[in-house]
Amino acid sequence: MTVERMAELGGVSRSSFYRFEPDRPTVDGDMELRDAIQRIALEFPSYGRPRITAELRRRGWEVNPKRVYRILQEDNLLCLRQRKFVVTTDSRHGLKVYPNLAKDLVVTGINQLWVADITYIRLQEEFVYLAVILDAFSRRVIGWALDRTLEDRLTLSALHMALLRRQVQPGLVHHSDRGVQYASKDYTEELKQYGILVSMSRKANPWDNAQSESFLKTLQTRKSTAPNTEI
Repeated sequence: MTVERMAELGGVSRSSFYRFEPDRPTVDGDMELRDAIQRIALEFPSYGRPRITAELRRRGWEVNPKRVYRILQEDNLLCLRQRKFVVTTDSRHGLKVYPNLAKDLVVTGINQLWVADITYIRLQEEFVYLAVILDAFSRRVIGWALDRTLEDRLTLSALHMALLRRQVQPGLVHHSDRGVQYASKDYTEELKQYGILVSMSRKANPWDNAQSESFLKTLQTRKSTAPNTEI
C-alpha cells in the first residue's frame, strides 16, 4: 500500500505521516527550518533543493542538502512540476511573463482590477497554503483556497470561487506575481476564457502587488498575536 493511500485511509496528510515517530517528542525540532524553507519556496517558486539550500546558507543556516530534501518531501514542496507548459520566455521558471497592466490603472469601481497572492499558514504539525483574490476597489476577498501543496490547483480553486461570486466583463485586469502557479498555462487560459487581462509584477518588485502583500501581512500578524499561534 502506498504512503498516499495509507494517509488517505487514515485521514492524515502525507507530511504528518512522514514526520510521525511514536517514540519521539511531539515538538518538531525542524519547525524553524521548515518555516524558513516555506518563506523561500513562496518567494522563489521555481527553486528546487539546490537553490533553496544555497539560499538558506546565505541566510545563515548550516544545513545539508539531504535534510532540505527530506523537509521538501515531507511538506509537499517537491510537487511544483512544470508540465503542460510551453517555454516562451527566458524568465526564471521558463513560462510566459505578462506585462504589468495594473501600475497605471485608475480603479473607479469593482471588477476592474483583481489582485492575487499566496501565503503559508504554520500549523502545529505541518504547513498549509492560502491563495486569495481581492477586488482592488472594494478591498474584499472574493476568492480563496487552502491546500497542502503549491500546485496550480490551489490558485485555480481561488479563481473559480471569485468567478462564481462575481459577474465579470471583458477587460477586467487580474494582477499577480510571476509565480509558477499564476504563470501556468491552465491558469492563464482560464483567465483568457473570460476576457480577463493578465498582469504581473515586475521582476523583484514586491511593491507592484502591494495591496495583496499588505492584506496577507495583516493576516499573518493577527494570527501570530492570537492566544494560540498554532492555528
